[in-house]
Amino acid sequence: MKLNEIRDNPGARKGRMRVGRGIGSGKGKTGGRGQKGQKSREGVSIAGFEGGQMPLHMRLPKRGFNNIFAKDYAEVNLGAIQKLVDAKKLDTKGVIDHDALKAAGVARGGKDGVRILAKGAITAKINLRVAGASAAAKAAVEKAGGSVDVIHVVPAAEKAAAKKGTTKAKAKA
Repeated sequence: MKLNEIRDNPGARKGRMRVGRGIGSGKGKTGGRGQKGQKSREGVSIAGFEGGQMPLHMRLPKRGFNNIFAKDYAEVNLGAIQKLVDAKKLDTKGVIDHDALKAAGVARGGKDGVRILAKGAITAKINLRVAGASAAAKAAVEKAGGSVDVIHVVPAAEKAAAKKGTTKAKAKA
């Protein structure tokens, strides 16, 4: 067998039906579209159309809303941090921040930074620099001899907008 002789098994691929090629083909004349009407024409988009009746998706009540100003934090529990410290995936000598937690695989997402929650126990003395921490988490870390530094994280989009704004201000001056 040669590379140029490789073929699919017979019947593995079915050829497409060529419609509108004469009455003898069985798919001639109307090409399997029936007789006239909107659905026999090209460019039909009537999915969800209910003949002028108010569509179901518009008749059902709407609930809730999406807060466009909500902060997106990656929530990390103290127990997870302790596990990483025990597994030597986090260095307790330096400062543990969003990047360190992301590299360790515990902080996913969170474009507005990391928020520490008090689920689980912490025994290691760690220094955290995060965007937020619950009062119980802060107390637990300080009880273990560590510290929590809460900082304001500026998202990348805001940084870009601020940078763009400063260049305009310089241009005017």
